[in-house]
Amino acid sequence: MSRLTDVLFRNAAGNYIEAGAYGITWRRAREAALALDEHALALAKRPYDLRHAGISFWLASGVDPAECARRAGQSIQVLFRYYAKFLAEARNHANTLIEESMRRWVPESGA
Repeated sequence: MSRLTDVLFRNAAGNYIEAGAYGITWRRAREAALALDEHALALAKRPYDLRHAGISFWLASGVDPAECARRAGQSIQVLFRYYAKFLAEARNHANTLIEESMRRWVPESGA
């Protein structure tokens, strides 16, 4: 067993799912779990899509990029390459927070 999916998932008989059958199993699970409109959008088409969505959610929630990279098991360089959009949004949010804080600390003119 070389892939994590080979270790994690078992079939109805309790045996490990072979790599060749994994795609079939995933498609069946999507059909059972998703509404027709969700299925048509290719939502979670691949298991990797769930990982990508999770990392994107962490970044959008304001989790430090270095911590996201650590949890995802990838380098910070890879994180910056693939999640640049979320990192740019985080930068904009950080700038807004800093500007708000500065307004509270800088005395108003004429005071």
